[in-house]
Amino acid sequence: MHNDDIDALLRLVVAGGAAAPRKSLLDHVGAAGALTAGASFWRACGLSDAQISALRNPDHAVLERARQWLAHSNHHLLGWNDPDYPSLLRRTANAPLALFVAGEPSLLWHPSLAIVGSRAATPGGRDNAAAFARALAVAGFGVASGLAAGIDAAAHEAVLDAGGLTLAVLGTGPDVPYPRSHAGLHARIAATGTIVSEHLPGTGARAEHFPSRNRILAGLSLGTLVVEAADRSGALITARQAVDAGRDVFAVPGSIHNPLARGCHRLIREGATLVETATEVIAALAPVAQELAADLRLRLGGPTSAAEPSDHNAVARPAFTGAGATSGDPPSHNADYQKLWKALGHDPTGMEQLVQRTGLTPAELSSMLLIMELDGQVTTQHGRYHRSR
Repeated sequence: MHNDDIDALLRLVVAGGAAAPRKSLLDHVGAAGALTAGASFWRACGLSDAQISALRNPDHAVLERARQWLAHSNHHLLGWNDPDYPSLLRRTANAPLALFVAGEPSLLWHPSLAIVGSRAATPGGRDNAAAFARALAVAGFGVASGLAAGIDAAAHEAVLDAGGLTLAVLGTGPDVPYPRSHAGLHARIAATGTIVSEHLPGTGARAEHFPSRNRILAGLSLGTLVVEAADRSGALITARQAVDAGRDVFAVPGSIHNPLARGCHRLIREGATLVETATEVIAALAPVAQELAADLRLRLGGPTSAAEPSDHNAVARPAFTGAGATSGDPPSHNADYQKLWKALGHDPTGMEQLVQRTGLTPAELSSMLLIMELDGQVTTQHGRYHRSR
């Protein structure tokens, strides 16, 4: 996105108010054209008088703070009309106008599961969250959560320790860890995974932001797993928003004497899938991951459909089932794919080596490797890649 487009999109974000009219404006004229369209067109798109006034007279201090944050090479802004805006989130009813991203934006397209639960989790609940998260990471899935205490932190930390991909969705600005004690965890995720927020840099914690944060967490994920939750819990909000988005909800049962199991039991009574192992979750998510792969193929200009699955019973690498070509065939006639295929061997190879061998950027390689994983041609182990055997 050009600097003028970024600045125009920032002005739209700072204007605030209902997102739907601003999305309509982007759909009609794009970010840069939005500022020059004029008040009559703004009103025709549904913008309120307050939004029009804010577009004409923006808060320059807020804009400058956002520009300074975006000046960092690892910081990004994805608008509703950006082709890199995550496909799964776009399908939801109330997707954000824009996303502030710290880390690698392409990871927002990686097949992920949201793991949520109580901030005051029991030791057993934290252990369960870590075990599920670790198993999902080893299987090639990303794990998304909200950076909160308890279940969220246990899931994030387990994935990081396993060398997997984790995504944190914040109810604050992308530069504001919450709770503050998670500043170190925030930095680790930004360095190797992705931090995402709909809020401007510098935005502090507000109670009303966290329920709306949960819709992004649910919308970015293939499904939501609730590990421990009281009968009234933010985790249940995330689960219901996952249902509204047409995603699967899984719940881990607990003791009838544990008040933090009551929310999970309630979800199960209402139709959530009871799960005891990560393998059950992985098997359920595999078909949905294929839909995401089809969207990504269209985004990258690759093949729009895969061949028939070679093994319908594969469970060890379910994120990659439904695959097309055999592991001995190159994935595409595209020159960059051929270059990457030649750079991959049968021994695990790290991203840095692949960059050196191919001359491609980490962002380009990440997207291509995801396609190849989902097509069953590449396997990932602790952040290293090799041809599937």
